[in-house]
Amino acid sequence: MNGFASMKSNRQSFLDSLSTELEKTQTSNSNSYEDDRIWKCERDKSGNGYAVIRFLPPVEGESTPWVRIFSHGFQGQGGWYIENSLTTFNEKDPVSEYNTSLWNNGTEAGKEQARKQKRRLNYFSNIYVIEDPANPQNNGKVRLFKYGKKIFDKINDLMNPEFKDEIPINPFDLWGGANFKIKIRMVDGFVNYDKSEFDSVSPLSNDDAELEKIWGGQYSLQELLGRDNFKTYDELKTKLDRILGLVEDPSTSFNPSEFETREAPAPVTAETVSADGDETLSYFANLANDQ
Repeated sequence: MNGFASMKSNRQSFLDSLSTELEKTQTSNSNSYEDDRIWKCERDKSGNGYAVIRFLPPVEGESTPWVRIFSHGFQGQGGWYIENSLTTFNEKDPVSEYNTSLWNNGTEAGKEQARKQKRRLNYFSNIYVIEDPANPQNNGKVRLFKYGKKIFDKINDLMNPEFKDEIPINPFDLWGGANFKIKIRMVDGFVNYDKSEFDSVSPLSNDDAELEKIWGGQYSLQELLGRDNFKTYDELKTKLDRILGLVEDPSTSFNPSEFETREAPAPVTAETVSADGDETLSYFANLANDQ
């Protein structure tokens, strides 16, 4: 049995394994800012956006159809800090350590700065673009999709329904999954995905040959977790010191409880602008690259 046939026959066991992975994700604690593999739902002048996509199963050799990456995006007196966080790997990260020291210093100013510098969570999955009204050239293509907790919660709700009369659905299933309608609105100045929803269950195609071609055209998600997409602790620390104007002897090691800070402008983060999605960090990244 080839890989595609095996994937089709093991769909139920795959749903069970995904539910386990979801539990781990819920309970556990690129520096390439413009990746042309990543698809975005374009919004109009009023801030609204619409598209239909289909989440795809994992590529051969990978166990889950998503990866999650923590990052930070904020501005200090030395420019922009936009970097993936080592907490993605449950490792120490200088921004997280600094935020902890700010929070523990007991001042409201420290807590407010820590809030503005907090880490941001994004998920990445392979998708098939069914309908992209703003950019129809994307229709029928396999792309990467970067999304936040709001959309991930909708995936989780579909796979783990709240009521007993609701049947769990695996949205990553090519045959028994469902298309996802992305509906973006601006609510009180924030990008809002609340009206986004899954359609009824249907196969992505009735032609297994076409489905196999789509499945085989996906991108490795594990490559996004490659260490070349993450700076080392020391590299991140050096950049953080420069961005925030931290006063310390360059020859000494980082100690969150001992350094002082020069007065800097309040950092700006994606959380202060958008409740979900990646539009703001991309904008920040472009500004950072221009400096």
